[in-house]
Amino acid sequence: MISFQDVHKFYGNLQVLNGVSFDVAKGEVVALIGRSGSGKSTALRCIDRLETISKGQITVCGHVVSDPKLQLRKLRQDVGIVFQSYNLFPHLTVEQNITLAPRWVKKMDRRKAKDLAVEVLTQVGLAEKLNSYPEQLSGGQQQRVAIARSLAMRPQVMLFDEVTSALDPELTGEVLKVIEELARSGMTMLLVTHEMAFAAGVANRIIFMHEGRVHEAGPSDILRSPSTPELRNFVGVGL
Repeated sequence: MISFQDVHKFYGNLQVLNGVSFDVAKGEVVALIGRSGSGKSTALRCIDRLETISKGQITVCGHVVSDPKLQLRKLRQDVGIVFQSYNLFPHLTVEQNITLAPRWVKKMDRRKAKDLAVEVLTQVGLAEKLNSYPEQLSGGQQQRVAIARSLAMRPQVMLFDEVTSALDPELTGEVLKVIEELARSGMTMLLVTHEMAFAAGVANRIIFMHEGRVHEAGPSDILRSPSTPELRNFVGVGL
Protein backbone atom coordinates (compact mmCIF):
# COMPACT_ATOMS: atom_id res chain seq x y z
CA MET A 1 0.00 0.00 0.00
CA ILE A 2 2.93 2.34 0.76
CA SER A 3 6.44 1.96 -0.60
CA PHE A 4 9.43 4.23 0.04
CA GLN A 5 12.43 3.55 -2.19
CA ASP A 6 15.65 5.45 -1.38
CA VAL A 7 13.78 8.67 -0.60
CA HIS A 8 15.75 11.87 -0.03
CA LYS A 9 14.40 15.27 0.98
CA PHE A 10 16.32 18.53 1.16
CA TYR A 11 15.31 21.97 2.40
CA GLY A 12 18.05 23.98 0.74
CA ASN A 13 21.28 22.50 2.11
CA LEU A 14 19.52 20.75 4.99
CA GLN A 15 18.89 17.06 4.34
CA VAL A 16 15.84 15.84 6.26
CA LEU A 17 15.40 12.41 4.65
CA ASN A 18 18.49 10.45 3.69
CA GLY A 19 17.81 7.28 1.70
CA VAL A 20 14.61 6.20 3.46
CA SER A 21 13.20 2.85 2.32
CA PHE A 22 10.32 0.87 3.84
CA ASP A 23 7.00 -0.73 2.87
CA VAL A 24 3.57 -0.90 4.50
CA ALA A 25 1.39 -3.85 3.47
CA LYS A 26 -2.39 -3.86 3.19
CA GLY A 27 -3.99 -4.03 6.63
CA GLU A 28 -0.70 -3.34 8.41
CA VAL A 29 -0.24 -0.77 11.17
CA VAL A 30 3.22 0.77 11.27
CA ALA A 31 4.43 3.30 13.85
CA LEU A 32 7.14 5.82 13.00
CA ILE A 33 9.04 6.90 16.09
CA GLY A 34 12.09 9.07 16.69
CA ARG A 35 13.29 12.32 18.17
CA SER A 36 12.07 15.67 16.95
CA GLY A 37 13.83 16.47 13.68
CA SER A 38 14.46 12.82 12.76
CA GLY A 39 12.35 13.13 9.61
CA LYS A 40 9.31 11.09 10.57
CA SER A 41 6.66 13.80 10.08
CA THR A 42 8.32 14.91 6.83
CA ALA A 43 8.15 11.33 5.56
CA LEU A 44 4.44 11.22 6.39
CA ARG A 45 3.72 14.51 4.62
CA CYS A 46 5.56 13.34 1.50
CA ILE A 47 3.08 10.47 1.14
CA ASP A 48 0.20 12.88 0.54
CA ARG A 49 2.51 15.20 -1.46
CA LEU A 50 2.15 17.97 1.07
CA GLU A 51 5.93 17.95 0.68
CA THR A 52 7.79 17.00 -2.52
CA ILE A 53 10.75 14.64 -2.40
CA SER A 54 14.16 15.48 -3.84
CA LYS A 55 15.13 11.97 -4.95
CA GLY A 56 13.79 8.42 -4.89
CA GLN A 57 10.23 7.16 -5.25
CA ILE A 58 7.11 6.85 -3.12
CA THR A 59 4.23 4.68 -4.32
CA VAL A 60 0.90 4.85 -2.47
CA CYS A 61 -2.16 2.77 -3.43
CA GLY A 62 -0.75 2.46 -6.94
CA HIS A 63 -0.01 6.20 -7.29
CA VAL A 64 3.59 7.23 -7.97
CA VAL A 65 3.66 10.33 -5.82
CA SER A 66 6.46 12.11 -7.70
CA ASP A 67 4.88 11.54 -11.12
CA PRO A 68 4.25 14.98 -12.69
CA LYS A 69 1.04 13.55 -14.18
CA LEU A 70 -0.23 12.45 -10.76
CA GLN A 71 -3.85 13.42 -10.12
CA LEU A 72 -3.64 14.82 -6.61
CA ARG A 73 -7.38 14.61 -6.06
CA LYS A 74 -7.36 10.84 -6.66
CA LEU A 75 -4.33 10.36 -4.42
CA ARG A 76 -5.98 12.27 -1.59
CA GLN A 77 -9.20 10.31 -1.95
CA ASP A 78 -7.16 7.17 -1.25
CA VAL A 79 -5.11 8.66 1.60
CA GLY A 80 -6.62 10.18 4.73
CA ILE A 81 -4.38 12.26 6.98
CA VAL A 82 -4.99 13.60 10.50
CA PHE A 83 -2.69 16.13 12.16
CA GLN A 84 -2.15 17.21 15.77
CA SER A 85 -4.22 20.35 15.04
CA TYR A 86 -7.82 19.46 14.28
CA ASN A 87 -8.28 21.93 11.39
CA LEU A 88 -12.07 21.93 11.72
CA PHE A 89 -14.01 24.85 10.26
CA PRO A 90 -15.32 26.70 13.34
CA HIS A 91 -18.34 28.18 11.53
CA LEU A 92 -19.58 24.77 10.35
CA THR A 93 -21.35 22.08 12.35
CA VAL A 94 -19.79 18.67 12.82
CA GLU A 95 -22.04 17.32 10.08
CA GLN A 96 -21.02 20.11 7.69
CA ASN A 97 -17.32 19.62 8.45
CA ILE A 98 -17.60 15.92 7.64
CA THR A 99 -19.82 16.18 4.56
CA LEU A 100 -18.00 19.06 2.87
CA ALA A 101 -15.46 16.91 0.99
CA PRO A 102 -17.82 14.04 0.03
CA ARG A 103 -20.31 16.53 -1.38
CA TRP A 104 -17.79 18.66 -3.28
CA VAL A 105 -15.26 16.04 -4.33
CA LYS A 106 -17.47 12.98 -4.76
CA LYS A 107 -20.64 14.91 -5.66
CA MET A 108 -22.62 13.03 -3.02
CA ASP A 109 -26.17 14.25 -2.44
CA ARG A 110 -27.11 15.84 0.87
CA ARG A 111 -29.10 12.92 2.29
CA LYS A 112 -26.43 10.31 1.54
CA ALA A 113 -23.76 12.63 2.90
CA LYS A 114 -25.66 13.07 6.16
CA ASP A 115 -26.12 9.30 6.49
CA LEU A 116 -22.38 8.93 5.93
CA ALA A 117 -21.65 11.55 8.61
CA VAL A 118 -23.79 9.65 11.12
CA GLU A 119 -22.02 6.40 10.18
CA VAL A 120 -18.47 7.70 10.66
CA LEU A 121 -19.41 9.65 13.81
CA THR A 122 -20.85 6.45 15.25
CA GLN A 123 -17.56 4.78 14.38
CA VAL A 124 -15.67 7.29 16.55
CA GLY A 125 -18.33 7.34 19.30
CA LEU A 126 -19.78 10.80 18.62
CA ALA A 127 -23.08 10.27 16.81
CA GLU A 128 -24.84 12.62 19.26
CA LYS A 129 -22.57 15.53 18.22
CA LEU A 130 -23.84 15.74 14.62
CA ASN A 131 -25.26 19.25 15.02
CA SER A 132 -22.64 20.63 17.39
CA TYR A 133 -20.04 23.24 16.51
CA PRO A 134 -16.31 22.65 17.14
CA GLU A 135 -16.24 25.17 20.02
CA GLN A 136 -18.79 23.03 21.86
CA LEU A 137 -16.48 20.01 21.80
CA SER A 138 -13.48 19.04 23.90
CA GLY A 139 -10.09 18.70 22.24
CA GLY A 140 -10.41 14.91 22.19
CA GLN A 141 -13.85 15.13 20.60
CA GLN A 142 -12.58 17.56 17.97
CA GLN A 143 -9.75 15.19 17.11
CA ARG A 144 -12.21 12.31 16.80
CA VAL A 145 -14.32 14.44 14.44
CA ALA A 146 -11.17 15.09 12.40
CA ILE A 147 -10.65 11.32 12.15
CA ALA A 148 -14.31 10.84 11.15
CA ARG A 149 -13.91 13.51 8.47
CA SER A 150 -11.01 11.58 6.93
CA LEU A 151 -12.90 8.28 7.16
CA ALA A 152 -15.83 9.83 5.28
CA MET A 153 -13.71 9.85 2.10
CA ARG A 154 -13.33 6.05 2.37
CA PRO A 155 -9.52 6.12 2.17
CA GLN A 156 -7.45 3.00 1.63
CA VAL A 157 -4.71 4.31 3.92
CA MET A 158 -4.84 6.48 7.05
CA LEU A 159 -1.93 8.63 8.21
CA PHE A 160 -1.73 10.05 11.74
CA ASP A 161 0.82 12.73 12.65
CA GLU A 162 1.20 13.08 16.44
CA VAL A 163 -2.58 13.31 16.79
CA THR A 164 -2.48 13.26 20.61
CA SER A 165 0.41 15.64 21.27
CA ALA A 166 -1.89 18.60 22.02
CA LEU A 167 -4.20 16.62 24.33
CA ASP A 168 -4.09 15.90 28.03
CA PRO A 169 -3.80 12.24 29.14
CA GLU A 170 -7.55 11.65 29.57
CA LEU A 171 -8.41 12.99 26.11
CA THR A 172 -5.43 11.17 24.61
CA GLY A 173 -6.94 7.88 25.72
CA GLU A 174 -10.23 8.41 23.91
CA VAL A 175 -8.45 9.25 20.63
CA LEU A 176 -6.09 6.27 20.90
CA LYS A 177 -9.09 3.99 21.49
CA VAL A 178 -10.54 5.09 18.13
CA ILE A 179 -7.24 4.34 16.38
CA GLU A 180 -7.12 0.92 18.06
CA GLU A 181 -10.62 0.17 16.72
CA LEU A 182 -9.50 1.18 13.22
CA ALA A 183 -6.53 -1.16 13.53
CA ARG A 184 -8.83 -4.02 14.50
CA SER A 185 -11.04 -3.26 11.49
CA GLY A 186 -8.09 -3.88 9.14
CA MET A 187 -7.38 -0.28 8.11
CA THR A 188 -3.88 0.24 6.73
CA MET A 189 -2.25 2.88 8.92
CA LEU A 190 1.04 4.70 9.28
CA LEU A 191 1.29 6.75 12.44
CA VAL A 192 3.88 9.10 13.83
CA THR A 193 3.60 8.94 17.59
CA HIS A 194 5.48 9.62 20.81
CA GLU A 195 3.16 7.24 22.72
CA MET A 196 5.51 4.27 23.08
CA ALA A 197 3.11 2.01 24.98
CA PHE A 198 0.43 2.64 22.39
CA ALA A 199 2.83 1.99 19.50
CA ALA A 200 3.91 -1.28 21.11
CA GLY A 201 0.31 -2.38 21.62
CA VAL A 202 -1.26 -1.48 18.28
CA ALA A 203 1.49 -1.53 15.64
CA ASN A 204 2.54 -4.59 13.67
CA ARG A 205 5.93 -2.97 13.12
CA ILE A 206 7.96 -0.12 14.58
CA ILE A 207 10.26 2.05 12.46
CA PHE A 208 12.77 4.10 14.44
CA MET A 209 14.06 7.08 12.48
CA HIS A 210 17.30 8.80 13.41
CA GLU A 211 18.97 11.67 11.55
CA GLY A 212 16.77 11.20 8.48
CA ARG A 213 17.33 7.46 8.13
CA VAL A 214 15.52 4.27 9.08
CA HIS A 215 17.87 3.36 11.91
CA GLU A 216 16.10 0.31 13.30
CA ALA A 217 12.88 -1.51 12.39
CA GLY A 218 11.01 -4.58 13.51
CA PRO A 219 8.11 -5.83 15.64
CA SER A 220 7.23 -4.07 18.88
CA ASP A 221 9.82 -6.23 20.67
CA ILE A 222 12.50 -3.81 19.49
CA LEU A 223 11.22 -1.30 22.05
CA ARG A 224 12.01 -3.76 24.86
CA SER A 225 15.28 -5.03 23.36
CA PRO A 226 16.78 -2.35 21.12
CA SER A 227 19.71 -3.37 18.94
CA THR A 228 21.28 0.06 18.72
CA PRO A 229 22.38 2.54 21.39
CA GLU A 230 20.36 5.29 19.65
CA LEU A 231 17.05 3.44 20.08
CA ARG A 232 18.08 2.30 23.57
CA ASN A 233 18.64 5.92 24.57
CA PHE A 234 15.41 7.03 22.92
CA VAL A 235 13.16 4.59 24.78
CA GLY A 236 15.21 4.78 27.97
CA VAL A 237 16.08 1.09 28.15
CA GLY A 238 18.91 0.51 30.56
CA LEU A 239 18.95 4.11 31.82
